Amino acid sequence: MKTYKKANTRSISLMVAVVLFVCGIVGGTLAWLTDKTESVDNTFTVSGIDITLVESAGGDEKEFQMIPGHTIEKDPKVTVVEGSEDCWLFVKVKESANLDDYISYEIAEGWEPVAGTTDVYARKVLKTDAVKAFSVLKDDKVTVNPGVTKQMMDALKDGNLPELSFTAYACQYMKDNNNAFTAAEAWEKLQ
Repeated sequence: MKTYKKANTRSISLMVAVVLFVCGIVGGTLAWLTDKTESVDNTFTVSGIDITLVESAGGDEKEFQMIPGHTIEKDPKVTVVEGSEDCWLFVKVKESANLDDYISYEIAEGWEPVAGTTDVYARKVLKTDAVKAFSVLKDDKVTVNPGVTKQMMDALKDGNLPELSFTAYACQYMKDNNNAFTAAEAWEKLQ
């Protein structure tokens, strides 16, 4: 019986060895078609929006002499810097409480009031737009109201001068790849 087991084990071992030998020869003679690509490296860079707000009129002090009925050059200009992403551009206009008694002005064309605000104006600026610098005031001027009197001017000598100021903001135009912000939604993101 031991001889039978040994013979059986030998024949199984021999068959396994022959099968492995045949597989090795057949496998070694097969040519596999293979290929490899170069790697594709992705670098994610930063994007952004850069804006400037400048005014050349009025010198460094930005103080203007009021003469009833006269216009005063005021040229605040907002620029979206080249290379910026598509954006909503905003300008917030802040008036002193007494400004309307002394000065009148209009906002330049292209600026639209932002829904839900009384002092914020917006415009859409795309990176493909040729023009990216925008005046805030129509004709770059304000007008001193012709009804301003000497008594009104004398009252200002105690301080409390009329003031008009501007602040510019920008927010990306697109929420995601397919949907744009409305001006009101974009303004809300800035608050």
